[in-house]
Amino acid sequence: MKYIGAHVSASGGVENAPVNAYEIGAKAFALFTKNQRQWVSSPLTEKSIQLFKARCEEYGYTPKQILPHDGFLINLGHPDQEGLQKSRNAFLDEIRRCEQLGLDRLNFHPGSHLNKISEEACLDRIAESINWVLDQTKGVSAVIENMAGQGSNMGYRFEHLAYIIDKVEDKSRVGVCLDTAHTLAAGYEIRTANGYKQTFDAFDKIVGFKYLMGMHLNDSKKEVATHVDRHDSIGKGVMGNLLFQMLIEDDRFDEMPLILETPDEALWKQEISYLYNL
Repeated sequence: MKYIGAHVSASGGVENAPVNAYEIGAKAFALFTKNQRQWVSSPLTEKSIQLFKARCEEYGYTPKQILPHDGFLINLGHPDQEGLQKSRNAFLDEIRRCEQLGLDRLNFHPGSHLNKISEEACLDRIAESINWVLDQTKGVSAVIENMAGQGSNMGYRFEHLAYIIDKVEDKSRVGVCLDTAHTLAAGYEIRTANGYKQTFDAFDKIVGFKYLMGMHLNDSKKEVATHVDRHDSIGKGVMGNLLFQMLIEDDRFDEMPLILETPDEALWKQEISYLYNL
């Protein structure tokens, strides 16, 4: 079963996210559990928590169909101790919010070295950050998103993801989310049948499909190996249709949230319908 959806708004309260997902025909959804551009937000209220759970049950969304995303300020590989601890505290809060909502995974961008430390030192800090947070929580997996490689962002090579996972102590609570636009921009040619096979064979060998806990289905404004992260609506970028056809027909991507982060939310309902029709 394919669970296709979008990163919907939680404006007015997290309890509105399942409603917004249902209204566009989504069988999965992503959300921010707090303002993604602020370090600190008010705690979730008991009313919001209970309404969120009730509406997920009403509309048939189980935890494996929901992929919450952490805030954009967090950098778990931060080179400076103050910024690192601030990021770790914020990430801990995000994981605890997922615990409260009964969710089992949290998607995050791994981190950036900011040209102040080596790539390896940054990856070490990311793994240490994950361990620090997992030690204080339970039931929620840290899901590392692959990146385009823009600026000093880590996680754009499958080897980066494998390196982090290798240093995470509780392997049962770490996973990966693959973004199609990031994958292409990072240098993996996934638009042809041969390139698709080579890319995902490499992913399975280096990381392992057992760690895949979600995907972002995005077209890209930028070409392969540009290392520029610019999403586009399905069919409007450089991806073409074959990639999405192959993904929909590939049972390795069943039973996990497949989330649109395409820029025009007015098209989400149409895009979800298109993908299901494939």
